Amino acid sequence: MKPVAAIVLNRNLPEVTDALCERLERSSGDVADIFVVESGSDRDRLSRRCTWWADWPESLEMGLRYPRGFNFALSRLLAEGRYGDYEHFLLLVNDAEIPAEPWVAALLEVMREHPRVGILSPCSRTWGERELIGPEGVRYFWHMSQIAWLLRRRYVDDVRELEEPTYMNFLYDGENFRGYESEIELVIKGYINDWASAITTRAFVDEDKNHLVTKHQLIRTEPFEESVMKCVQEGRRWMRRKYGFHSRWCMQMYAKLFYESFFVNYPYLAPFRIS
Repeated sequence: MKPVAAIVLNRNLPEVTDALCERLERSSGDVADIFVVESGSDRDRLSRRCTWWADWPESLEMGLRYPRGFNFALSRLLAEGRYGDYEHFLLLVNDAEIPAEPWVAALLEVMREHPRVGILSPCSRTWGERELIGPEGVRYFWHMSQIAWLLRRRYVDDVRELEEPTYMNFLYDGENFRGYESEIELVIKGYINDWASAITTRAFVDEDKNHLVTKHQLIRTEPFEESVMKCVQEGRRWMRRKYGFHSRWCMQMYAKLFYESFFVNYPYLAPFRIS
């Protein structure tokens, strides 16, 4: 049994998604099974690797975006009795650029060395965090961007919806449609439950945002600048309604509070802390 379920989101970019899946198969097929979620794709724009198709009217009109999309995949794995087959879940956006080397194996090695890490992200070559971490390093953070995340199943089980899991609530809050600060919400839930979030420079990933800029009509979303504006506007309303926070800075400081408490409980992990 392979230790990782790799979940890739597609919406009307089958060539991009298939190329990513093929590269992932070549580099990490020995440790990862690959699942593709069609997040409201048109029938004639499905990936060759399609596993599940979100084809109900709202999804076809609006797409699932990544909070509902990853929720959908995880809930399908659970419903089909395959969720418990995997120790980790790799969540990938389809515009991720991954290396040819076996980088998932490198992430698994970090997970083995850091049993209190629930969320692990490969670093991007463009992130400032790269300088904080250093070469071949690992550091724990209270805020991380999401391009490719490896989640430990035990972490997911501690924070996910247990009673009625659906595409709206399995892991992410589906009410936060465009995913504004949804990464930090999962980081917070991790630290509250004694799970750290880490970034490593033993593996790298980048994101080709050119697809969002040049192919937004195919993806059936707004132009890039308009999409970003809506993400912030809608996300702030969600954050204010749910947490009472007026800015992302408030939410980050909330995360940092639990981050600092984590090292009080696990002082031996202080070498991986950032100040």
